[in-house]
Amino acid sequence: MKKIALIITTTLLIIGCNNLKENEFLISGTAKGVENGKKVFIEIQTETGSLAKDTTIVKDGKFELKGSIEGIDIGFIRIEKENVNLPVILEEGKIEINIVKDSLHKSTLGGTPNNEKFHKYNQDTKAISEKVVKFEKENSEALQKAQFSNDTVAISKILNEYNKFQNEMNEYSKNFIKENPDAYLSVLLLENFLMRQYLTADEVKTYFKALDKKLHETKSGKKIKSTLDAMTSIVIGKPAPDFSGPTPDGATVSLKASLGKVTIIDFWASWCGPCRAENPNVVALYNEFHPKGLNIIGVSLDKDAAKWKDAIAKDGLVWQHVSNLKYWDDPIAKQYNIQSIPATYILDAKGIIVAKDLRGDALRAKVQELLNAK
Repeated sequence: MKKIALIITTTLLIIGCNNLKENEFLISGTAKGVENGKKVFIEIQTETGSLAKDTTIVKDGKFELKGSIEGIDIGFIRIEKENVNLPVILEEGKIEINIVKDSLHKSTLGGTPNNEKFHKYNQDTKAISEKVVKFEKENSEALQKAQFSNDTVAISKILNEYNKFQNEMNEYSKNFIKENPDAYLSVLLLENFLMRQYLTADEVKTYFKALDKKLHETKSGKKIKSTLDAMTSIVIGKPAPDFSGPTPDGATVSLKASLGKVTIIDFWASWCGPCRAENPNVVALYNEFHPKGLNIIGVSLDKDAAKWKDAIAKDGLVWQHVSNLKYWDDPIAKQYNIQSIPATYILDAKGIIVAKDLRGDALRAKVQELLNAK
């Protein structure tokens, strides 16, 4: 009877420890060498910045963090006043992490399927990472000297050697995506490839279609889809998608209503130094060709209305302007897959994209050609 009672008690304890509700996660961690009482945070990234999902303290080298998550997301464990910022995949279940604060690459992660795969990826690529660190130590001084003396041959040689390691990492990552179509890490790696433009849009499409459909509904999956849609629709030879946005005085203006014989869509911001430096050239171009049919619509990635309006006035930008004041999350910038500014699209009288990102004499020549002006 005692033996049966012990089995029942042990079973209840196990059930109790794993009694998580739907969409709940429990991070059970160790942090050797971290003193008692230090705060530990688990954070996710949102459109407005970092959001703490839970906070606890270290006690006897251990800690627990708990929270709920809709679907799956990437989180970061941070320890107060320590150089620790470790990624962890937040998903339903019990996640285990062992932090080695003075040698973070020796930390371990597991407990749930996606974190087990994440840990394996880190372990398998550790050798490549170590080669990169070793190469950087051995060649940083030589690279600095080559850059100082403008020795392009030496610079090219060092960078080519460095790129071999990056290519090795890229190849491993591509194979990981192929072999793990249901792993959350696969969609993160694919998003990274897309943002770095390491793969073409068609290549990314192929990988993306092979992923488990549930990954398409994650934040990264949705971003990949919207970026691919933009990359395949915002191309030279196709009509520029229409958009509308708030003007500085609170009205609403659309691209369609702003079209001229030639139209420039100018993505910029008051905080963008290169944009402001280019503005005098754009003003001169507008003054010369607006009477002949050139229109411009500026789309600002500002987030401060006062600074946006002040920059328009100071730089003498007398054409149409719109901004949702959402920084890089501006819906028009996302629609046009804007990854850096300044960025421009040049449209003909029918609203067809005929060129992009031209500057100076090249821009003037294209506008003059389209207007057939002498």
